[in-house]
Amino acid sequence: MNQENVGIKTPEFVSLQFQLAGLGSRTAAFIIDQLILMVVNILIIVAFFFFMYGTADIMLLEMSSLPLAITIIVIFLINWGYFFVFEFFSGGKTIGKKMIGIRVIQDNGHSLTLLSSFIRNLLRIIDSLPANYFLGLIMIFFHSKHKRIGDLVAGTIVVHERKAKKKKKLTAIEREIVKRGLTKEELQIEEWTLKTLGAKEWNLVKTYCSRFAQLPLEERNELTIQVAEILFNKAGLQLEGKSGREIEDTLLILYLLLKDEWEFEL
Repeated sequence: MNQENVGIKTPEFVSLQFQLAGLGSRTAAFIIDQLILMVVNILIIVAFFFFMYGTADIMLLEMSSLPLAITIIVIFLINWGYFFVFEFFSGGKTIGKKMIGIRVIQDNGHSLTLLSSFIRNLLRIIDSLPANYFLGLIMIFFHSKHKRIGDLVAGTIVVHERKAKKKKKLTAIEREIVKRGLTKEELQIEEWTLKTLGAKEWNLVKTYCSRFAQLPLEERNELTIQVAEILFNKAGLQLEGKSGREIEDTLLILYLLLKDEWEFEL
């Protein structure tokens, strides 16, 4: 009945996949937000009564409806503005949504605009009918994209936050490359020349790099020269006049270049 994932093609023709936030997660976020607002409302009411009965001219204040009207307006603005302000200025997340890990976005995958945030939150008045958010809950439960009326009119959806991918743990040779500050751009090799280095050369440089950290310095220097004599000639690189460190660096950069080409081919 309800789809849990939705594919969105942005105006830039980029396809994105989002996990829709269902009734449970949205309700949990709403309850948290309501608890926060309840505390704020109580503080405002307490302040109102303190002002009313802590004033010397009690009779004048009791006869005037202005303080009560102002308090009601302030409470309404805070209860409505809380959702509007947080969703627009905090990337579609109120405090409750942030704690649950959901947020509001537009149907095209972009962040909320001022207008879409205004519309979806203004229509909370309708979604709350006849009482206790009944209409909104029914709409979220039965709609294929878990939308309430405010979402339908504003063109928004509520989705789960996309978890950041865990960084892949660096291998010993990758740590060495990072330590030396080496990048692929430091070695200028023509594209067609790089294409001539095939699986045989990739296996050679990969084997060299896998043994790089384990070998004693003397054996590593000897192996470096042997591998360089084979690879440098084929890659059109100059071997003469280079120090041992420079040769090592060149082989490590070659590893980076060939890794992009061959790591997932074999």
